[in-house]
Amino acid sequence: MSGRVLITGCSSGIGLDAARRLQAEGWQVVATCRKPEDIAARQAEGMSCLHLELSDPASVAELSEQVLADGPLDALINNAAFALPGAVEDIPRGALREIFEANLFGTHDLTVRLIPHFRQRGGRIINISSVLGLVGIPWRGPYVATKFALEGLTDVLRIEMQDSPVKVILIEPGPITSRIRANSIPHFEKWVNWQISPRIDQYRNSLLKRLYEPTGNDRFELSPSAVSDKIIHALTAKQPKARYYVTTPTYISGFGRRILSTRALDWFARRN
Repeated sequence: MSGRVLITGCSSGIGLDAARRLQAEGWQVVATCRKPEDIAARQAEGMSCLHLELSDPASVAELSEQVLADGPLDALINNAAFALPGAVEDIPRGALREIFEANLFGTHDLTVRLIPHFRQRGGRIINISSVLGLVGIPWRGPYVATKFALEGLTDVLRIEMQDSPVKVILIEPGPITSRIRANSIPHFEKWVNWQISPRIDQYRNSLLKRLYEPTGNDRFELSPSAVSDKIIHALTAKQPKARYYVTTPTYISGFGRRILSTRALDWFARRN
């Protein structure tokens, strides 16, 4: 099975690997990126690549119209997102608004603009969530909030679409080799005034070292190809699963949510 697929967030990491894999397997890939240099790089690889700024409703509208004008679409892979590290008590309202605009509101806007097309001919909507859509851990509050919200919205959409030819799927990776940590630094520096935080020593001893002094891959970290494997199965299976776990921490977290108390989950989160 192959067709035409739209993938958001293809500058690096999961989105880029998925775009390359699907193109190699015969899919007609429409990739999206924010930066002109990333768009040029994807086009140099022979991909169709368009600009998309999820936080801008006009950009979302323009992209959806252009993609559908260029031909039938078989699938949408909502991958684009960014992280904003910091203690929850140090995150201002504007920071939450900014991350939700990109990670949730823009993704939702693009999805519902394409659903009428999928209703007519069938299609698959694959939302890339995270292990942090299952459990929360310290320093990741804003990102966790957007992924919990994405999971809830996706679950309801999947149930509602069961009377249609549209299949809705969640993929939940754990630690994957990508630039998400490096890309989060500008957002952290813009919004988090850690120097006046009551947790200033914790920032110095923990988060700042993780952000600015990377020590190599995380334990259990996999390459983006592990996510691409699940994306391909979700696209091609006659009856795809509602959700796909990727990496050992996701399986552990999913199991833990079912059997552990909140107190036990909190203990686990503090240690990880």
